[in-house]
Amino acid sequence: MRDNGDRSPSGEAGASDRTGADSVSVAAERPVVRWRPGFGWIVRHPLQAGWVWVGFWVALIVLDEFMDLAGWAWYVFVGLAALPTLVATIAVLHATPRKYLKTVSETVLNHFFVRFLALVTAFVIWGVSVVMSASISTTIQSVVGDTEREVTAFGFHLLLATFPLVVSVLWLAFIIRCAWFLRRLRGWREHPARSKVPKKFLRSRPQLRGVVIGLAHPGLLLVAGLGTSILALVVNAVDLTLNVIV
Repeated sequence: MRDNGDRSPSGEAGASDRTGADSVSVAAERPVVRWRPGFGWIVRHPLQAGWVWVGFWVALIVLDEFMDLAGWAWYVFVGLAALPTLVATIAVLHATPRKYLKTVSETVLNHFFVRFLALVTAFVIWGVSVVMSASISTTIQSVVGDTEREVTAFGFHLLLATFPLVVSVLWLAFIIRCAWFLRRLRGWREHPARSKVPKKFLRSRPQLRGVVIGLAHPGLLLVAGLGTSILALVVNAVDLTLNVIV
């Protein structure tokens, strides 16, 4: 009986040790999601893959100008050119807490100077809008006439025509803002050594994390996103001019 009593604690301890060892081994043997060998180059060089992707679709956009493909093909090419970096940027920014937006160090002079520039810019925009409103009003009256109903209808038509143009300008500002924050968050390197991206972002899939952070590059976002915005801006401006002339 004494022997059995002496064995029971050690037996329980041994069983607990084995259970802990089994749990550790199971955790260590948990399958890790890895990409196929064909995607190894993308995992090692995600930024270069992004540049190749953008260059391919830009070449198709240029080819479309000479081949005269379908009218909707141009918009598809522009959207696909910016798709990978935009998706990666949205994923990284979605996983980043809002507290990262706080300025780390800002002097009082910088604070007031930025506000001063914002007020000056707002005044310039307001002045330009007033002048453009007067010019547009005069143009509408000279084209349509003095009929109130026709002037109102033409004004709404012009408003609908300028809506894509305004959205393109706001999208351009949004892209610049995202690229500026990406520079603060992960820098300019393909694989940043000191990234401020939250560690919990895709922690269980390190390869996918490296690809997403590599594609969420400020330079790549500026080229792909701004290129898309500028092309859409030019096309919509041309369409708007033709509509006004007609």
